[in-house]
Amino acid sequence: MTINVQIQGNVARIDMYGRFDFQVHREFKDAYTPLLDNSAVREIEIEMSRVDYLDSSALGMLMLLNERAKAAGKPVTLLNTSGVVSQVLGVANFSKIFNIKQTGS
Repeated sequence: MTINVQIQGNVARIDMYGRFDFQVHREFKDAYTPLLDNSAVREIEIEMSRVDYLDSSALGMLMLLNERAKAAGKPVTLLNTSGVVSQVLGVANFSKIFNIKQTGS
């Protein structure tokens, strides 16, 4: 898994590539924690178009991020999910917890 963070204006985007599973929990937390502390960041987007797998621990990591972001007043949006990732998020009813968008980028 590769994780890159970009901040444009008041929106931070975490781009993820590969398998999103327990092996990347530290890297994922290290990517989002500074965004929660950054007062200029008002919204966090997770670009998932290149995530080809996620497991239950990834769902837990997303939930933890969402809880912490909510406490900081920063909405989290999941972008461009597809295939197995969309199916897993659908089964877990993540559309009731997260804004999930298809942006075409």
